Amino acid sequence: MKRVLLITTGGTIACRRTSSGLAPALSPQELLAQVPDASSFCQVEAVAPLSIDSTNINPQHWLLLAQLIEKNYAAFDAFVLCHGTDTLAYTAAALSYLIQHTRKPIVLTGAQRPIGQEDTDARQNLLDSLRYACSGESGVCIVFGGHVIAGTRARKTRTKSYNAFSSLNFPDLAEVRDQRVVRFIPCPLAGEPAFTHRLNTRVMVVKLTPGLPAGAFPAAGQLCDGLVIESYGVGGIPDAYLDELDALARTGKTVVLATQVPQEGSDLSVYQVGSRVKERYRLLEPYDMTLESTVTKLMWVLGQTGDPEEVRRLFYTPVNFDLLF
Repeated sequence: MKRVLLITTGGTIACRRTSSGLAPALSPQELLAQVPDASSFCQVEAVAPLSIDSTNINPQHWLLLAQLIEKNYAAFDAFVLCHGTDTLAYTAAALSYLIQHTRKPIVLTGAQRPIGQEDTDARQNLLDSLRYACSGESGVCIVFGGHVIAGTRARKTRTKSYNAFSSLNFPDLAEVRDQRVVRFIPCPLAGEPAFTHRLNTRVMVVKLTPGLPAGAFPAAGQLCDGLVIESYGVGGIPDAYLDELDALARTGKTVVLATQVPQEGSDLSVYQVGSRVKERYRLLEPYDMTLESTVTKLMWVLGQTGDPEEVRRLFYTPVNFDLLF
């Protein structure tokens, strides 16, 4: 019987109703008491390093969770993390970079309704996650609503529905159906797990909107080492911002030019407004990566090196299906 470490962090799945709204309150043991069938196929131990709304999750929590898994890696066959849904995709992406080549499954899940409610999705999501964790698969993923999504490809696309998460620009890895795991994408061959312990959190996102003041760029540059610009369509920079990009380039900032369109990715070579800036500034282009992966990968890359060529190499090295180009 597989040994699973359940790591709870709060979120809706562990909420109780209070006079001011839902708030995390349930212990890991109370969550497990809601899924007694799990004891028939796995042995679960549980820890609760956090009990917060996922709105409050930040990169220091990602490092904490990665270190907790590293500390317990040899003692367990799999890991399941219960997490709030609002920043779940960011945490899954971050753990994909902090823990690479894992031979053991690291499964993240949550719920749209607290586990104590009669109409909750929490019990099924938790059972599915534990079942997937025991299936012999590997890697960091999200299990939610029966879907198994690579940790670098998930996005919360619905605020209330039970099928809250979608896999962007990549198929689901698997599904959990009728207590069985149906795999669609083969697991990559994994070597020894590689844990890293540094993130550069000085990464910002600026979303282009018509009429955005040019002063947004130097203001962002004062606060960050890496800037992700969400452009329009397949990507480009308006003429009005070229002087600001020149200034950012002179100060050595790493600039990534992404698209705010969720499906199909960027291609800066299509239009002059994209190709000229890519050649002029050697911008990084995330192609079909999600914003969540782009941000967390840039934090991870800049946490490992400040050398521009090494930054470029690491950013363009695929991790956990994050990049296809």
